[in-house]
Amino acid sequence: MNILTQTADGSNTLFNEEVGEHYHSAHGALQESKHVFIEAGLKHGLEKSGANEISILEVGFGTGLNFLLSYAHCESLNKKLKYHSIEAFPLSQEVIASTAYQQYVPQNIWGSFITKYDDSLNHEVKVSENCSLEISHTTLQNFTTNKQFDVIYYDAFSVRHQPELWTNEIIAHTCSFLKTGGIFVTYAITGNLKRAVKSCGFEIEKLPGAPGKREMLRAFKTI
Repeated sequence: MNILTQTADGSNTLFNEEVGEHYHSAHGALQESKHVFIEAGLKHGLEKSGANEISILEVGFGTGLNFLLSYAHCESLNKKLKYHSIEAFPLSQEVIASTAYQQYVPQNIWGSFITKYDDSLNHEVKVSENCSLEISHTTLQNFTTNKQFDVIYYDAFSVRHQPELWTNEIIAHTCSFLKTGGIFVTYAITGNLKRAVKSCGFEIEKLPGAPGKREMLRAFKTI
């Protein structure tokens, strides 16, 4: 069961009783998503490439907050966004709507997302002229694709609660979907994670973390 919870910045998240963890930081769901994934991932990727299109692979779609903010940012710049997420246990449309995330994005963006969410669990859908969304209803371990992505948002539950998603093998599996020059970004940073990512041919960068976290990880694929 998921319990709606308000975080320290006033934005909501869900507490997953089965996993024993919130979907976002209790210090601020909105702040964390913006800091880790939008600022350090999406914005940096767009600035670095100068391209008019960006592709993102997200591990852990959850409530859809990272997608909504990414969608809104790309729409504001008239950039094309191809967004592919992996979610083993998709939330219902009703549960996602309960988060009240519509207050953080333009009305048309929320409306197109919530209307087409269920369809995106089955196949790629166009949520706007410039944005597509596909959510693979599978585990990360079983996920396969021929696509290569510009940015990976690694937003799995923590190593404490889901250690199987932070092994060397699963990190290497995830990194294989990233283009050379692409960006891997996550809220976490540990010695094991840094070594695992570096062994896949990445340059490691430690950045200040979101509220409640001292540091976070950003890495660039060099081979």
